[in-house]
Amino acid sequence: MLGKRGAGDDGQQAKKKRRLAGPVEPLNALVHLNKLRPGAQFKLVSQVGPVHSPLFVMEVEVNQQLFQGSGNSKKLAKLRAAELALKSFLQFPDASEAHQLLGRGFLPATADFTSDADVSSSGACRSLFSDFSGGGGTGAGDLNNAGGGDALQQRILSSKPGDKNPVMVLNEIHRGVKYDLLGEVGEKHFKLFNMKVTVGSREFTGSGRSKKVAKYNAALTALKVLHGISQFRSRVNEEKALGGQEPQVVADHMAQLVLTKFGELTNNLSSPHARRKVLAGIVMTTGHEGDSGQVICLATGTKCINGEYLSASGQAVNDCHAEVLCRRLLVKFLYQQLKMFLPNLSPVVSILEPQPDGRGFRLKDGVKFHLYISTSPCGDCRIFSPHDAKTDEGRTPNQISDKHPNRRARGLLRTKIESGEGTIPVRVEGTIQTWDGVLQGERLLTMSCSDKLTRWNVLGLQGALLHQYLPPVYLSSIVVGSWYHSEHMMRGVYGRVAPSLDARLGQSGQSEFRLNRPFLSGVSSPEGRQAGKTPNFSVNWCVGYEGLEVINPTTGKTEKELPSQLTKQAMFRDFLSLYGKIPALDASQGVLDAPK
Repeated sequence: MLGKRGAGDDGQQAKKKRRLAGPVEPLNALVHLNKLRPGAQFKLVSQVGPVHSPLFVMEVEVNQQLFQGSGNSKKLAKLRAAELALKSFLQFPDASEAHQLLGRGFLPATADFTSDADVSSSGACRSLFSDFSGGGGTGAGDLNNAGGGDALQQRILSSKPGDKNPVMVLNEIHRGVKYDLLGEVGEKHFKLFNMKVTVGSREFTGSGRSKKVAKYNAALTALKVLHGISQFRSRVNEEKALGGQEPQVVADHMAQLVLTKFGELTNNLSSPHARRKVLAGIVMTTGHEGDSGQVICLATGTKCINGEYLSASGQAVNDCHAEVLCRRLLVKFLYQQLKMFLPNLSPVVSILEPQPDGRGFRLKDGVKFHLYISTSPCGDCRIFSPHDAKTDEGRTPNQISDKHPNRRARGLLRTKIESGEGTIPVRVEGTIQTWDGVLQGERLLTMSCSDKLTRWNVLGLQGALLHQYLPPVYLSSIVVGSWYHSEHMMRGVYGRVAPSLDARLGQSGQSEFRLNRPFLSGVSSPEGRQAGKTPNFSVNWCVGYEGLEVINPTTGKTEKELPSQLTKQAMFRDFLSLYGKIPALDASQGVLDAPK
């Protein structure tokens, strides 16, 4: 017996030893209400719904007011009713949360958190808000001048910046911020949530693959706009900002515009044609006050035409990669704008204007085009590992430089593979690709998207035919939704040709072409990797279209086996509709007589 009793005692001691003392858990709203208003009675108002999923409504009377809460259980309904009751006479329904926001840790069980003297005499409270203008508090409406200096940012983030996220910091600076879910788009397995945070009289939005990420991005936007706190920036190439705004805010906004428009065109992503691997879109800004940008075109796709379906008359689309289709859609849009200047047409507001010398046209001042791609373009921009080892500072691959810039794989021209995905380097000594060779079975090679972006940054987006009427049109920014690496992206779209082209274009002096260096950026909430089979269709849309046009990438034609609106033949038809009817840039460079 003694032996057993001793063994039992040892077991109890071991049990006690395994208990670790931890912080006191914060009390919920129901407990706080019972402490502040002892005897508050809850009563069941109603119970609706099936047996397996009931909905209870509980009611409590506090200060001669009735508060109701609902939930899937009586306990949850009582808790929500208590929260509403507390909000009616307390600023913080959760007292422990209030003390944490004031930097005082959890509320002791014996503390009187309703005492005015306790809060007003708090040194943490005074130190937190002493940076606001004049030492006296600011109203919720005057937020632009509140804590704009570096002192506030340093005070909040200096101790342990890695332990605080934007939501925590925003709550420390502004009490009573409110988060609301604006909506969610997408299918069950691929949803995008939009959250709004209200700070005083101003509202800021954020999006993400979960509500938590969307809330994080909304708070991040608010901090950057109101206080210039950029402690959390991670995927921005800070070469230059757009329009004086915070670069990351602008990049996230461009991405959000394209994603929202795609959701509208696909019936909240419920359409069968909403399936995609890559989404790209072009946003146009005019520089006018209040202009937040307009999506003028978007497309999806990752495949190229099969060699046996090549068309000698230009009735098939050879490359159905999303960013390539977007460039063709932009050309289509520019043709639409030029047709507004045809004779006998009533004047319409256009983004173009005649050149001062009367020859050709040009973009109006302030008009810019911004390209969004949901993932880095294939080719040289994408040849890296997204999970390379991080540096000692904990920076991600998006922030670190290329450790092996002189590798042979860097800066190479690459081609897409027929009937497959990915790219391979161009063989300098390789044989020339011929039409009959492709028809006989030789694999068709198509220029990679990285190489095409480099070409567009030199020659412009408009193409040879449209150049008869417009000077080169360049992108102002490129925003990448995932797999963004600033060093590889910069090299892939213009850096690899900069040394030679800068010298050549500088020597000519008279050339209207230049090496364009667009603003490059990732997004705050990158898309996740979408494993699965690539859709066997590609969709595109442009301003003026009634709906989405669906193309079969294998044949280069629509689902009804008709030529697309983006074929070479269709583009040439648009050119002929203008030729000889509106002034060209230089008649000596084009055809003098209109075709009969």
